[in-house]
Amino acid sequence: MFSMLKQVGDYAKGTIEAAKYIGQGLSVTFDHMRRRPITVQYPYEKLIPSERYRGRIHYEFDKCISCEVCVRVCPINLPVVDWEFNKASKKKELKHYSIDFGVCIFCGNCVEYCPTNCLSMTEEYELATYDRHELNYDNVALGRLPYKVTQDPMVTPLRELNYLPKGVIEPHDLPEGSQRAGKHPQDIIEEAKSSS
Repeated sequence: MFSMLKQVGDYAKGTIEAAKYIGQGLSVTFDHMRRRPITVQYPYEKLIPSERYRGRIHYEFDKCISCEVCVRVCPINLPVVDWEFNKASKKKELKHYSIDFGVCIFCGNCVEYCPTNCLSMTEEYELATYDRHELNYDNVALGRLPYKVTQDPMVTPLRELNYLPKGVIEPHDLPEGSQRAGKHPQDIIEEAKSSS
């Protein structure tokens, strides 16, 4: 009789413990249900990249002096610089310049070390193609002006949703008082101060 009561008590304890764990899981779910959505309705809405975003490289052919510094500082020796020495002017003449974005790791070394600033990083991130050979951009494609999300009339540009100012939930027109995803930076700082 006593062993049967012990089994019933253990079973009840296990049931209560399982209910507690299910309740903890559901509390996380319900907490996320109260937060604002962070989904971007691509391609009708696009995030505006941050100021220091490293997207497609923009190249200015006229500024390049064929020094090949970009090739030397590149971790994978990526830029292809084809030049010819002009005996009359005693200078290098650039014939061809290309970068394969299928291989590029977007580290930005070429931009940082270019002595004439003929290379710059843009905020263009839509480089998807059906053929990987189309990702090999020559000097004409690299010289194309960068795409800006804010200049496209068909797209609603959105700032990164985690860093919107406090109280701003404009992009999705949610009811007032809706929480944003994640924590505000000032909340994280306060938590760090209180724990130390």
